[in-house]
Amino acid sequence: MRVPGAFLFALALLVPAAHAQEEQSTAPFAYRQLDDPAKEQEARALMETLRCLQCQGQSIADSDAPIAGSMRSLVRERIAAGEEPEAIRGWLVERYGDYVSYAPQLTTLTWPLFAAPIFLLGLAVLLLRKRFRRGDAR
Repeated sequence: MRVPGAFLFALALLVPAAHAQEEQSTAPFAYRQLDDPAKEQEARALMETLRCLQCQGQSIADSDAPIAGSMRSLVRERIAAGEEPEAIRGWLVERYGDYVSYAPQLTTLTWPLFAAPIFLLGLAVLLLRKRFRRGDAR
């Protein structure tokens, strides 16, 4: 089966344009730091604690994903406006969910995540204790 040359030519024109459009962020502070070094440091510290929703393994400070650029810009704009970092974190958690924060808060929805390791450790201790007692009885 042969692919028409016009189709390949059109594809060759569209692929680079799609990549260029994805990489560019329209957010004004995505790649530009704030003029005030103290506020930039405050914004940077907050960005290090927020997870990129696309990359999932990187903070928004380290990610080059378009959504991370938008989130960096939002953080910098709100810091420049005088908003507190914890208020910004709360707004982002409300908007994107608990997953966006590397330090999730203990809530009625997240308590099982905090309780599960303690429960599993207790269960392991009980099972090991029974196992070792059985060994002594022989």
